Amino acid sequence: MNRIGIYPGTFDPLTNGHLNIIVRSLKIVDKLIIAVADNSNKKPLLSTNERINIIKNDISSHNFNENMIEIHSVKGLLTDFAKSFNACFIIRGLRAVSDFEYEFQMTGMNFKLNPDIETIFLMSADNNSFISSNLVKEVHKLGGDVSKFVSKNTINILNNKNS
Repeated sequence: MNRIGIYPGTFDPLTNGHLNIIVRSLKIVDKLIIAVADNSNKKPLLSTNERINIIKNDISSHNFNENMIEIHSVKGLLTDFAKSFNACFIIRGLRAVSDFEYEFQMTGMNFKLNPDIETIFLMSADNNSFISSNLVKEVHKLGGDVSKFVSKNTINILNNKNS
C-alpha cells in the first residue's frame, strides 16, 4: 500500500522548521506531497512559484529519493487536493499550544469533509519551536540575521525582495 501524505502550508518562506517536518514525515509516508498554498488572503511576500523554487532548492541539498517528494501549488479545499492524489494523511507541524487550537479546528473540518484522510501532528524540534515564516520575514526586513532559520538561497531571495 502506498502511504501518501500531504504537507500543506504557505511556506512564505520555507524555514528550517518546515524542513525538519519534511525529513521526519518521510519516515512515515512512502510519498510526501508538499502543497504550497496559493492563498491571496494571507498576502504572501513571495509568489507561489518563488516559494516552490525555494522548496525545490532546499530539499535538493538532502539525499531524498526523488520519487518520494512532489511539490504542487494548491488552491481550494485541501481535502479535495488530497483526494486527487489518493492521499491518506495530512501532516501538520505544531510549534506550541497556540498552534493547537487552529489546527484542532482545521482537523475537525477536514474530517467532516473527508473522513478517509487522517491528520498527523508532528511536534517541532526544540531548536525550531519558535521559528515562524512571519518572524523570519520581520527580522530580515529589520536587518537581523536569519541565517540560523532559513537557507542561504532563501536569504538571497529575501534580500532581493527587501531591496
